[in-house]
Amino acid sequence: MHSMPKWKIYLIVAITLLGAVYAAPNLLPNNIVGALPSWWPHQTVSLGLDLQGGAQLLMKVEVDKALGDYYEGLTDSVRREFREANIGYRDLAATGDGLSLTVRDAAHMDDAKAKLHKLDPNLTVTQNDTQLKVRLSDVGLKQRRDQAMEQSIEIVRRRIDETGTKEPVIARQGVDRIILQLPGVDNPERIKQILGKTAKLSFHMVDIDASPDALVAPMGDLRLPMQEDATKFLMVKQSSLITGDMLRNASTSFDQNGQPVVSFEFDGVGARRFADVTTQNVGKPFAIVLDDKIISAPVIREPITGGAGQISGHFDTQGANDLSLLLRAGALPAPLTIIEERTVGPTLGADSIVAGRNASLIGMGLVSVLVIVSYALWGLFAVGALFANMIFIFAVMSLFQATLTLPGIAGMVLTIGMAVDANVLIFERIREEYLGGRTPLAAIDAGYARAMSAVVDTNLTAFISALALMSFGVGPVRGFAVTLIIGVVTSLFSAVWLTRLILMTWYGWTRPKELPFAQKT
Repeated sequence: MHSMPKWKIYLIVAITLLGAVYAAPNLLPNNIVGALPSWWPHQTVSLGLDLQGGAQLLMKVEVDKALGDYYEGLTDSVRREFREANIGYRDLAATGDGLSLTVRDAAHMDDAKAKLHKLDPNLTVTQNDTQLKVRLSDVGLKQRRDQAMEQSIEIVRRRIDETGTKEPVIARQGVDRIILQLPGVDNPERIKQILGKTAKLSFHMVDIDASPDALVAPMGDLRLPMQEDATKFLMVKQSSLITGDMLRNASTSFDQNGQPVVSFEFDGVGARRFADVTTQNVGKPFAIVLDDKIISAPVIREPITGGAGQISGHFDTQGANDLSLLLRAGALPAPLTIIEERTVGPTLGADSIVAGRNASLIGMGLVSVLVIVSYALWGLFAVGALFANMIFIFAVMSLFQATLTLPGIAGMVLTIGMAVDANVLIFERIREEYLGGRTPLAAIDAGYARAMSAVVDTNLTAFISALALMSFGVGPVRGFAVTLIIGVVTSLFSAVWLTRLILMTWYGWTRPKELPFAQKT
């Protein structure tokens, strides 16, 4: 024992005990885990989609729609900038892949181009006489597409988190697709409905001078249907007074008649604008529009200066809750289209768990027999460290709430072999040192010291490979990589530190003259 510092002994024992404590909830029934003291860890390993069943959705982000919205918004900015600079223009219109306009005076052409580049440095402007065609450059297109994807993933994550779904997997796949895995969800219909709504909220003044029965909206107006009755329409001003991104919070409440409504609060900018709009338009109706449908069109009875309001639209409680959820999570930058749906039943997941458990036990059993046959008593020490390594893996995964998948179980089986491989390297080095004339204690110390570089190199190589898989992989590949990374770290601890403590304890108790697997002739 004198060759190992006491602080290291205490540290090894403490880590081992903590590992057992954090892994214990995975082996106990739920009722016992619930009865444990509050200070005792309660986290367990989360099972992935392939182990507990659930749903998987593959969604396509309509990025071109986001680009179209960008160009529509750009036309408003062009109008404002050109008006302030007294630049005359006509035929300003957004197209599918850009916008076009004609400058009335050729003398203002350079000023017009400068204003366009000021609005967005990534714009390319093509001139044909006095006509300008404006498009995003390749760099600008890539930035806009990436931004739309990143924002879509974030909004999807917020919406899923609001539903209470545990441990979802949300990742980008390819150029314009998002893969969503929902463990434990056997009926994804409500999730699909929530994700299928863009939730683009805006407030518009109703054009009371325009007839809603007209089939064509006047210039500057939009003809939008009512949500509760798609056969009824209203003409509303095209420019939105307030948008959903100015909301600070939204929640479900009930009006005086006990009907569910959605209460909302604006941020500072939205509250001021809402107060100005309601002050200037008392007695006039305004429309609350969600995804190009009018939820309600109340008349402004008095100025609303508190920065809060209610949306009523013949909701039931679930509908009000879902709308509140959507408004809190924010609007998607582009519509989502579900192009593939898969459902994994819990029975199939249970079969996967049984198969993975059997594979782990068989692998551990065969490795244990081989090590014991090769190294006698020391083989038993290595097997004990091997079991401790499995405990450490579950402890770390429970602590960080990592998700265990079927490929993750494969990663565990792989770490079994890696952990024993480290012991084999060390034991063989100890045998060489002992047969070379060293005493048992000196051989143990020298064996660990000289085998360490090979052990570290082997595990470091595996760690780097697993890190690359985790960084660039998705779904099952990522699950395999996470488990492998944890296994590499824990196997180093169990094979190097824990096994050495066991060996030194055995040596202190027995003081052997010879090593059990390396008798000198």
